[in-house]
Amino acid sequence: MAKCEICGKGVTFGKKYSHSHIRTNRQWKPNVQRVKVLDDKTPRQMYVCTRCLRSGKVQRAL
Repeated sequence: MAKCEICGKGVTFGKKYSHSHIRTNRQWKPNVQRVKVLDDKTPRQMYVCTRCLRSGKVQRAL
């Protein structure tokens, strides 16, 4: 579910390091929101990241 339908931004994985340098797995999830979008002049619901919303790649249906 945490994937932008416009740019394809998804979950990224990495390591978390404690003070004693013990490594554990962690993940970063994008800020994806379910919004009503005009797609080919018809409104539909999509999962879009906030970067795409702010930059104007998507026109919201009001």
